[in-house]
Amino acid sequence: MRLRSPILTIFIVIALFQIFIGSGRFNEILNHPLAFVFLLLAILIALVMHEFFHAWTADRLGDPNPRLAGRVSLNPFRHLDPWGTLLIILTGFGWGKPVQFDAYNLKDPVKDGALIAAAGPSSNLLLALLVALVLRFFPLDGNIYFLSFLVTLFSVNLSLGVFNLLPIYPLDGHHILRAFLPESLCDSYDSFNKHWGMIVAFLFILPIFGTAPVNYVLVPAINFLQKLFLGI
Repeated sequence: MRLRSPILTIFIVIALFQIFIGSGRFNEILNHPLAFVFLLLAILIALVMHEFFHAWTADRLGDPNPRLAGRVSLNPFRHLDPWGTLLIILTGFGWGKPVQFDAYNLKDPVKDGALIAAAGPSSNLLLALLVALVLRFFPLDGNIYFLSFLVTLFSVNLSLGVFNLLPIYPLDGHHILRAFLPESLCDSYDSFNKHWGMIVAFLFILPIFGTAPVNYVLVPAINFLQKLFLGI
């Protein structure tokens, strides 16, 4: 996720910090510090995978800028965003540094741009599937800590993958959706997102009225894929 305004960034940080305090997450961290460490590690892995595959795909499709910027790398420090990292620590939710690419270097900017956008969440879903296969077919009852970490890693990647596929600006799904729009609608779509996209995203992900609207979409999708991947 990319934030366009420092003021909006600060506002979201404050809002999420209020959620963090009010939800009892602070007490949860104090009572289960190892679980929180597992969560942070899982999020770090998921974010690095996500941004790496954005960069790798852009590089493969002809744009050298991600490689020149050092983003075709599994080094976490290449992919961490200061605000996103801070929010990971405070709330368990955050984002990585967006991968910049030049559409003029792509053969088909619209189609290839959608492929680059899809690469990030697809990598998270693939990793979730691989972890699910380990959980299904390899007995890990003797190592409760490793099992706990794998379950966390599975959940984080599944959630991040599904969340980023939502067709909401500035998530990856918004770029994928744009590739399927008629050309006559693209300018209006871009203009709307430029002026209102972050406000829509903000209203969609925060529980302003008790339950975040995003949960009505995310929870059923995540539950379906969880049962499908784990075979339950």
